[in-house]
This record gives sequence, structure tokens and C-alpha cells, in this order.
Amino acid sequence: MHHLEVNVNKYIGYRLDKFVSENLPNISRSKIKSLINSGHVTVNKIKKDPDYKLGLNDKISIDQKNEEGSKLLGENIALNIIYEDEDLLVIDKPAGLVVHPGAGNKNGTLVNALIYHCGISLSTVGDGGRPGIVHRIDKDTSGLLVVAKNDSAHLHLAKQFEEHTISRKYLALCWGKLKPASGKLVSLISRSNKNRIKMMSSKIKGKEAITNYKTIEIYSDEKGDPFASLVECKLETGRTHQIRVHLTEKGNSIIGDKVYGKTPMLKYRNLSPSIQELIKALPGQALHAYFLGFNHPTKDKIIEFQSLKPEYLSKLIKSIKN
Repeated sequence: MHHLEVNVNKYIGYRLDKFVSENLPNISRSKIKSLINSGHVTVNKIKKDPDYKLGLNDKISIDQKNEEGSKLLGENIALNIIYEDEDLLVIDKPAGLVVHPGAGNKNGTLVNALIYHCGISLSTVGDGGRPGIVHRIDKDTSGLLVVAKNDSAHLHLAKQFEEHTISRKYLALCWGKLKPASGKLVSLISRSNKNRIKMMSSKIKGKEAITNYKTIEIYSDEKGDPFASLVECKLETGRTHQIRVHLTEKGNSIIGDKVYGKTPMLKYRNLSPSIQELIKALPGQALHAYFLGFNHPTKDKIIEFQSLKPEYLSKLIKSIKN
């Protein structure tokens, strides 16, 4: 429990969330906003909105206990732990595993597995329903993500994400041939106006999204016509569904993407029945977060991790090559 009072004239008219953030720098801004919205921050014993304008002698109380987080239960779900120390874990997440509880996914998530594995040794920064979670990858995307075991590590890693100094590379198996073969995709990304489960690009609305890509291999059919490409995507930003949105809008949707992708039937029909079956059997989009590098919060050195492609993706690529 923290108690603050507005006793300096410069804070009169300040937003509540900004005032708390400046006076409690060890709590992240997202955590502060979450606490205010959930009623764990009061002004003169009354709940207020984050944009409440402060007055002189206002008394603010902040209760960091988050009821939602306290209800989360650990579950014995297998984790592929690539690295672990007292500050963090690096997990190789399989496709199909949701990162944290939400609507329709109250349990069976990575967070439930982490609570079982780590107990109370997870950061509490941000949303109480997401202990340890610094960043996310989509349910149906596989690959590497880092988890914070304490608040100090979380804040250190979050700052690296905010400053775009974390190195994240993905492999995507896409339809068609990208032109040019390498480049930079830049747009604003926001929630779709037509479908709330989708994101969309815009030139006037949303958060800036930057994806650097380069073609690794191009696959052609018996006639020599290119029908698919293996592409490396390096993120400068990490917006929701960023790579999937960018590649789809470029005309090269990711194979197996049921939300954004539309299978080009002419290319699909020219594939052998065995390859068609492998595509149908994909557990999600053919997208894998294979590389992760960052500055360790306490060791002050860059550490890097690489993940092998999941078997179903390797098998599909091998079949396409052959």
C-alpha cells in the first residue's frame, strides 16, 4: 500500500496516472493504469479515472494487490525452457498455447504453466492476470519469448522493447514471391473497424509498425512458376498480428493463416496431395519466432537464443523443396 499527497502547486491539474507514475517510478505506467481502472487507486477514498485532474491536498492511496492475479492457478503444463536464471526464463512456445488468460481462455495458458513452475517468483508489473509476461506471441504462432521473474527484470526488459533494442526474428512461409525480395514494411496498425478479432493497417490511425523482411528461398512448381517463399522478418516494433497484417497486405499471406490469409486456389491445386495434406494439418499459421536477443537485466551483457523450426514446418518446407 502506498500513500501520496498533492502538496506541491506544480501537480495541480496533473492527470492521476501521470502523478502516480512520476512519484512511484518502480511501478510501470501500464500497471498503474490497470490498478486505477480496477479500483485499486483512490483519491480521498474515492475511485477515479486515470485522467482525473488532481487538486491541492488530494490524498492518493495505491493498493498493489490485484484480485484478478490472486485467483490464477498453476497448472502442470509442459514447458520447453531454453534458459532460466534468477531473473528470467526464455520459453520456446508451441503453436496452440495461449500466452495469458483472457476471454474464452481462463486456464490452460502459458501463465498457468509459469505459475506452476515458478510459484510466486514472477514479476507483478502490468496486468495482474499476466504475471511475468513482458511480451506476447500469437496463440497459433510458435517460438521464443522471454518471461520476467521479478519486477526489476520486467521493467528493464520492457524498456528495451519500448526502445526497440530487442532483436526478434521470425521465419514465415508465405504464398507467392515477394517483390522486392527484401525491404521494409511500415504502417500504422489498429483494431479493425469491421472485425474486432482482426487488426488493420492505416496511414492515419493506430500505432507505428515496422517489419524488415528478406526472402531466404523461393519455391517454384513444375512449370517454374513461384508459388511460395520462406521469408525472415525482423521486427522493429511488436504490434498485435504485425507480421501477419503486413505480409497479407503485401499480397503474400502466411500459409495456414485462417484469420488474414486466403489460400490462392490456383497455386494450391497445383501442389501434390501430400503437400496439401501437410498444409491442412498445420496447427496455425506457418510463422515461427526463431531468434531472440536482448541485454540481460543484471548481467549487463547481450544474450541470444535460437529455436529450431517445429517439426510440422520443417516437414512442409522439405516436402515443398522436393
